Amino acid sequence: MLPHALTEVIEALGMLPGVGPKTAERYAYYLFKSSDQVSSNIAEALSSLHDEVKSCPVTFALMDATDEVSPLYNDPRRDKTTILVVEEPLDIYAIEQTKTYNGTYHVLGGAISPIDGITPEQLHIGELIKRVNDDNAKEVIIATNPSVEGESTALLLEKLLHEQNPNLKLTRLARGLPLGVDLSYADQITLTAALENRTNL
Repeated sequence: MLPHALTEVIEALGMLPGVGPKTAERYAYYLFKSSDQVSSNIAEALSSLHDEVKSCPVTFALMDATDEVSPLYNDPRRDKTTILVVEEPLDIYAIEQTKTYNGTYHVLGGAISPIDGITPEQLHIGELIKRVNDDNAKEVIIATNPSVEGESTALLLEKLLHEQNPNLKLTRLARGLPLGVDLSYADQITLTAALENRTNL
């Protein structure tokens, strides 16, 4: 039997996605072996997480609780007429790391998934349509994940946005084979996208 306090830490860490029992045990034992300061720093960071982080009321990106609107939207250097739509807030930071995009973002809050009980009404689709009108958007870039749920969500967005504004430019991130992947290991969705997005040599 492990000490009660250590068992509680293991159970708490096991609640994290992708962390199984053995991984939780390793993490807990590492924290026990480390200095008290490591555990204190983690505990302090976690204790302020919900109080100091909130969602932007316009873009639904994560931001400091002291901000009224996301800096990624409020920055005058950002082109508000271009909106890149992602499923989750952390997807934004993958795009930002490329340092090639200067438009704004819109976080849907997930993708349509009837199996998981996620319907279009639970996503920030209505707010996106309102933003397109309010910001006189010229282009919406759909950057949902290349999954069945992501594709279904993208198709619905295309339909709804075209109905609201037939002149709106709708684009999607190019899909295809990543470098270093053999054809035999590529999934059907990736191969289909690679064929559809093939380029001239």
